[in-house]
Amino acid sequence: MDVSNIFDMLKNPQALKAQAEEMQRKMNAIRATGEAGGGMVKITLSGNMELLECYISPELSEFKDIPLLQDLIRAAHHNAAEKIKEAMQNEFAGSMGGSGMPLGNYPGNFPGTEV
Repeated sequence: MDVSNIFDMLKNPQALKAQAEEMQRKMNAIRATGEAGGGMVKITLSGNMELLECYISPELSEFKDIPLLQDLIRAAHHNAAEKIKEAMQNEFAGSMGGSGMPLGNYPGNFPGTEV
């Protein structure tokens, strides 16, 4: 990471704030749907990892294997989260303006989260 670029960014807090707001706006606009069980379970997440939709096929309404259904929901969520992570890396890879600041595995780079 180039520390001089960080200092340059800090010299202009208004531009830094505007860039952060733009990144937040773009992040909130990202949507991804993950599927499991051949599309029988679908989860849609926003770019800030908010659960927007959870679809469970009517075929599963009388499903007795609750642990398997839970696994399908987790798998669909994981699939959606991976798509969000990929979309964000594609969207923001060039947005750091050469700051040298790594994006890491956002949104999965927070302690206690697994993506």
